[in-house]
Amino acid sequence: MKLHLKHLLLVLLLAGGSAVAQDESYDPKLALKLGADAYGMKNYILVILKTGDTQMEDKAKRDKIFAGHMENIKKMAESEKLAVAGPFGKNENAFRGLYIFNVTSMEEAKELVSSDPTVAAGLLKAEYYPWYGSAAMGQVNEIHNKIAKEKF
Repeated sequence: MKLHLKHLLLVLLLAGGSAVAQDESYDPKLALKLGADAYGMKNYILVILKTGDTQMEDKAKRDKIFAGHMENIKKMAESEKLAVAGPFGKNENAFRGLYIFNVTSMEEAKELVSSDPTVAAGLLKAEYYPWYGSAAMGQVNEIHNKIAKEKF
């Protein structure tokens, strides 16, 4: 048994192979474009937006600020810095929405969030977390634009 295992390892080494299987559908150009590691994953910054400390009774002003929030999301997505965004349903944690940023630093994510009118107005506040997920997230906005019948 030991002899067969040694022969198998020798054949793999001589053939330049690896004991780890590689899927034949692997696209190295796409992996490079999306910044994927060997597992097809990469690091992101996950931001949870929670209800802020500011209460705003003026509905027209509040609506204008949230319209700016949506415009800002669109701008960040177009710049490819924002991989995904979306709201939460009602919950006990005051979670309102999330951003997953395709950036390399927490500081860059904080700078992007500071451009959000709802955060600047104190209607929302942000919590930041490093997150490791599929590099395919880099294609979500492109695909979303193809399937969204109506735009914000």
